[in-house]
Amino acid sequence: MLPEEIENIELEIFLEALFRRYGYDFRHYARATVRRRARHILSKLGESRLSNLIPLLMHDEAVANQIVYDFSITVTEMFRDPEFFQALRLTVVPYLETYPFFKVWVAGCATGEEVYSLAILLQEEGLYERATIYATDFNEAALKKAKEGIYPLKEVQQYTSNYQKSGGLRSFSDYYHAEYSSAIMNPVLKTNLTFAHHNLVTDSVFSEVQLLLCRNVLIYFDRSLQNWALTTLSNSLSRHGFLCLGTKESLEFSAVYDQFKPIDVQERIYQKRTG
Repeated sequence: MLPEEIENIELEIFLEALFRRYGYDFRHYARATVRRRARHILSKLGESRLSNLIPLLMHDEAVANQIVYDFSITVTEMFRDPEFFQALRLTVVPYLETYPFFKVWVAGCATGEEVYSLAILLQEEGLYERATIYATDFNEAALKKAKEGIYPLKEVQQYTSNYQKSGGLRSFSDYYHAEYSSAIMNPVLKTNLTFAHHNLVTDSVFSEVQLLLCRNVLIYFDRSLQNWALTTLSNSLSRHGFLCLGTKESLEFSAVYDQFKPIDVQERIYQKRTG
């Protein structure tokens, strides 16, 4: 048997153990992603084989929590893909302005940078007071960081550049204060934010919302899991609600494709059809 075949068996047993012991299901994540992250974990823990980690996984919850964190964390930053936020201002904000109040769901919010970016945008457009924003993830460590809203000060230069390119109307420094090596987000941005645990792999509809952001999450799923998650997302949107995906994601060839019309193809903004 080739080493790659042995590694695949180890990986399947490892993922099954993680699911059956703790309920975290990565079995339908894209194999390339899972394999890459598994190798990263092995390197970090100084192990050469995944099979060596299974006893640790089964009996050491601290190790298990670290593995879950490493498997699920996504790369993000404030106003990532500035053109998307520009498009959001132009295509979605006018629609939201017609509501006396509305709900937003940021699914797979990771450490919260996108949530605060959206809060800033809505505040600048005069819509924040009408909004209830739900930010969810299944990674408890990431959610904790998101709730804190504290980010490395060294990242602020990039955040500021993104904010300016996204069409920001003020100075980005208005939205945080510096303390030692950290940038602490303005508490006002948290007023209408609710952070909660939700797992797109295993949980059902979260709430009926008018705007739903699930960006750069589906790229880690295989096709069957993408369809499962997209069905959940579609069922969570009100009629005419907007779904926003990442730049490498698409509804094309998905189970819910016919339920949406594209609003901005390049920035992956879709609107749910009426029927």
